[in-house]
Amino acid sequence: MSGKTGSNGNSILRQPKAVWAVAFACVIAFMGIGLVDPILPAIADSLEATQTQTSLLFTSYLLITGAAMLFTSWLSTRIGARTTLLIGLALIVAFALAAGLSGTVEEVIGFRAGWGLGNALFISTALATIVGAASGGASSAIILYEAALGLGIAIGPLLGGLLGSISWRGPFFGTSVLMAVGFIAIATLMKKPTEKPVPSPVSAPFKALTRPALAILAVAALFYNIGFFILLAYTPFPLGLDEMGLGLTFFGWGLAVAVTSVWAAPLLTRRLPRTRVLWTVLLLLGADLVAAGLLVQSTGGLIACVIVGGALLGVMNTVLTESVMAATDLPRPVASSAYSAVRFLGGAAAPPLASVIAGAFTAATPFYVAAGSVVIASLIIVVGHRAIAHVDHEEEGELVEAEAITIGE
Repeated sequence: MSGKTGSNGNSILRQPKAVWAVAFACVIAFMGIGLVDPILPAIADSLEATQTQTSLLFTSYLLITGAAMLFTSWLSTRIGARTTLLIGLALIVAFALAAGLSGTVEEVIGFRAGWGLGNALFISTALATIVGAASGGASSAIILYEAALGLGIAIGPLLGGLLGSISWRGPFFGTSVLMAVGFIAIATLMKKPTEKPVPSPVSAPFKALTRPALAILAVAALFYNIGFFILLAYTPFPLGLDEMGLGLTFFGWGLAVAVTSVWAAPLLTRRLPRTRVLWTVLLLLGADLVAAGLLVQSTGGLIACVIVGGALLGVMNTVLTESVMAATDLPRPVASSAYSAVRFLGGAAAPPLASVIAGAFTAATPFYVAAGSVVIASLIIVVGHRAIAHVDHEEEGELVEAEAITIGE
């Protein structure tokens, strides 16, 4: 976030070892978002899988991540943040390793689901852990956390391309090893908490969806995520690049997401109402997806659309999640759990849907469907404005902003 400074000089870098351990693990966890993009075609070739089967690597991951988000606050308030982090990391280590050892695409799909469970447990508690353990105040901790998040999103596709150029199994093995290092670091450097958290009821996220403002934003996010994940999970196939080419393309995408989510989104919401930012950026994203359809035969044109799309997605992710947090008086973990579960349904459905549509029509058609979906999301924001208008006037602090970036990604 532009202009942030720690409360005293170099306090951002003067952190306890436990904070650096969690920050390192955050980088690796967020790398997992774009890690498989460069190796999707290679997996399809090596395992003799169809494009639709390969796209299910995203579906299983997102479906389980979304479902797990409904229960992470309930679990972490009973077993504690440190234990939740370690369980999440252990699951990622085990399932990433298993995915790399798989002999069929069905096995990889199943192990990616387990990876999604681990990621949900880790990400849901990482920010609170860093803020609680950091020195120099919450501001310093948030800067460090956002730096780790942005680094992970940008590096993930690049590492996937580098390791994937050796073997499609490489990114999975690399993630497993790095997460194992993160697990050891947290287990040895983070002390067990002395205070017990206040338990959260398991029904809280389900009841949250009965709130009109939250329901409207969650449904808009579902349609938005269809566009998001068609761009992310389908585009590697029509691009036709090798692993390194895809890695560099989605490195540009990840860098754009990170930069606009951390800097551009707060800048826009300081000058414009959140709802106006939402429907405007959604329409711009729709135009970008239409351009991707028209330029599907042009490698350079399609790469440009991917990177521009990343810039728009970064703004959307942060502003939409900030709006969710301001929409109700519910505890933020409850609201974000309910919202995430619904929006991930759109992300889970999008990759196989895009592949089926491309097979039935043309390579450009999925992009037009994605554009239509984000336009629907824009219309939901406009039509439901009365129920969500109050989010335009809510002032959010740095901690809420950082949580919005986390959940948005």
